[in-house]
Amino acid sequence: MPNPDANIPVQALSTPQIVMLVALGAVLWFLAAIMLRALAPLGIYDGSNRILLYVLVIPGTFPFVLIARKLARLAPDQMAIALAIATAAATLLDGLALAWFPGLYGSNTAQIAGAGAAILWGAGVGLVMGITMNRAGRT
Repeated sequence: MPNPDANIPVQALSTPQIVMLVALGAVLWFLAAIMLRALAPLGIYDGSNRILLYVLVIPGTFPFVLIARKLARLAPDQMAIALAIATAAATLLDGLALAWFPGLYGSNTAQIAGAGAAILWGAGVGLVMGITMNRAGRT
């Protein structure tokens, strides 16, 4: 079955938009890392608390998506690629921090692994939101 949106051009992101998205991804990653480190001693990675943490990441990510859409002045058909760029920045920083600055996430292996995993979950959530919010051919 042919795709009715196949002939509708998608607006390319401008350099300022890309820079803004990378910066927003970095800021979100850093804020998440600091927040997870502060909450780790409260047992957020233990038992059912981990389930609650992962569930709360979903509504907690949504305001970031709205902020990114506004600050980067994104068109509806730019959401998927925009969130992919912001998420790539956050994920790359997460990988670097886990390898070279694990103390940013906590004081023991369980806290470090828990925070890294929670940030990766948040990255996936952000990508899914970008894909589902993308609207080709609509302004």
